[in-house]
Amino acid sequence: MSQTLVSDRIAELLQHYGAEFIVGFPENRLLNSAAALGVRPIIARTERVAVNIADGFARASDGERFVPCVMQYGPGAEAAFAAVAQAFSDRTPMLLIPGEHDTATQPLLPGPSAAELYRAVTERSLALNDPRDGPDVFRRALSAVLEMRRGPVMVSVANDVLYAEDHGPPWEVRFPRRARTQAAAEDVRAMAATLAAATAPVIVAGQGVLYARATEQLVQLAEALDAPVVTTLNGKSAFPEDHPLSLGTGARTRPTAVDRFYAEADVILGVGTSFSRSLYITPLPQTARLGQIVEDPRDFATGYDVDFGCLGDVKLVLSQLLAELPSADDVRAATGDVRNRVATLRDRFRQDWLPRLMSDASPLSPYRVVWELMHTVDRTRTVLTHDAGHPRDQVVPFYETLVPRGYLGWGKSTQLGTGLGLAMGARLARPDRLAVNIMGDAAFGMVGLDLETAVRCEIPILTIVFNNGLMGGYTEYMPDAVARYAAHRLGGNYAEVATALGAYAERVTRPQELRGALERCIAAVDAGRTALLEAVTHEEPALALP
Repeated sequence: MSQTLVSDRIAELLQHYGAEFIVGFPENRLLNSAAALGVRPIIARTERVAVNIADGFARASDGERFVPCVMQYGPGAEAAFAAVAQAFSDRTPMLLIPGEHDTATQPLLPGPSAAELYRAVTERSLALNDPRDGPDVFRRALSAVLEMRRGPVMVSVANDVLYAEDHGPPWEVRFPRRARTQAAAEDVRAMAATLAAATAPVIVAGQGVLYARATEQLVQLAEALDAPVVTTLNGKSAFPEDHPLSLGTGARTRPTAVDRFYAEADVILGVGTSFSRSLYITPLPQTARLGQIVEDPRDFATGYDVDFGCLGDVKLVLSQLLAELPSADDVRAATGDVRNRVATLRDRFRQDWLPRLMSDASPLSPYRVVWELMHTVDRTRTVLTHDAGHPRDQVVPFYETLVPRGYLGWGKSTQLGTGLGLAMGARLARPDRLAVNIMGDAAFGMVGLDLETAVRCEIPILTIVFNNGLMGGYTEYMPDAVARYAAHRLGGNYAEVATALGAYAERVTRPQELRGALERCIAAVDAGRTALLEAVTHEEPALALP
């Protein structure tokens, strides 16, 4: 009769709470225990990308499902830190289970334990050094991931504990799943009165709308108030960007309508956003009264003074608020014809950028690639993500999202290469959608070999590499190094690399080739192959900055 190990008990618990996959690199006993139960292991090429995959899965499934991410003790746990820091900065609910040195060895270590190392970048950082504590530790971990959903949770498990025999029954833990709450009635009434009296309200929608699956209620509120809507970078796709009240995404680069309506707003309501400050978030004006609807009280007044607010589940609170507002006709009569102004500003912005969006330049304009992509894919069944740097800045203002999670925006930490793993995680979570990642050549250099992970693990995604042969935007930081030594230059044929890794790949240099190449790459993905399109672009310094 085979032995039952603590790792088997943990794997049983993870499967019970819905784990279909387990991702990691390079070794952790949980990979074997989970596989024995039929939980599919995904072995990445680096710990960092393994974390990114789990991160993307959580985002694409709105935190309703999770992929546990494992790695070995010591160097494995340490190598994953950057990706966990990114997930923490964006509050992605995910479960990390690194190994840890044997319990007898831990007091003698020259370096920190994993639990200590990760305390600064996790919602909870727990250690399991006694098998008897297993159910209690994992109850706290799983409830934080699946019920609280406020960021990464880590449980480090000592190796001798993972391999220890467990002679008891399977572990059982219980906790309420998604205990949702409404806001206080008096807070809702006060918010409704403030919004109804506003002459120029604006709504800012964050990722809390996506996690609450509250896009329908958000649209109803915007229409009731005739209030234009801005999304945060993390919240992009929370509001359909083809809606006549959409101003687009208020990121570092953005449509001009965002700043115009901010400047005129007398009330700004943040829905599912902490109002935190970041280079990648459009600053809020000092002239408007600010209000918030958030689920976590820690999100109140994070970056700005806030005058009014409601605490509760975003979807429930929006429903409460809609019930308290005056009729839509009464509100609209007080606010004027906002939609025409939004349409005028959006059209003017698009016309100003059309020369780049439809550029016939060769090498390509990155904006032309974004334009062709948007008009080639079915945006109702596509999830797109970007990488850090210029690809993000060039994509965000111009790729219009139509459905929730049609875009995975990210970036309060912004490590290069994050988007590749996010796309793989999104495809695992939503196999019915085309998962697309746009990255630069510098980002490919960070994680490009993990394209083989997508090939080997049969996670068909489309990666588009903007290859301009340099690190775009860095010349201003090192002008002498660039002038004397061309220190910003990079090189490589990434389509050839992708082909060698087993992917379908094409390299495009002329705009006339783009549409056909995109269609062939998408067809390859639909047939089950990972694809890479290398777009040879010119350096494009122009950004949609205010």
